[in-house]
Amino acid sequence: MVIIGFAQKSTKVLPNIFCKKFRHCAVIVRVGAEFTLYQFISHGHIEKIILRARDIKMLQQHGWCFVYVPCDLPRNFPRKYWTCVNMAKNAIKMRAPFIQTPDALYRAIAE
Repeated sequence: MVIIGFAQKSTKVLPNIFCKKFRHCAVIVRVGAEFTLYQFISHGHIEKIILRARDIKMLQQHGWCFVYVPCDLPRNFPRKYWTCVNMAKNAIKMRAPFIQTPDALYRAIAE
């Protein structure tokens, strides 16, 4: 199972201009009792952050929204991506070229 987390805040300039509600997304995968969050930093730079269930609850308290997608990660994940949305679409094996913002991705998978 893959969890896509959506944040309302971002430090990047372009998401703050073009995105309405959600400005960032991240991929979270459960590994045993822990979670691994793949945080997109910049092109080709993705950080792996180890989380516990308590950390997920803290993210929810700070405005993050989570969508659970029943699929497995591709074998070549993570690789070099241009945006956080491209990373999330690749994680859930979604082929939708016109989805380019976290808002659009949320609307597409939350239905």
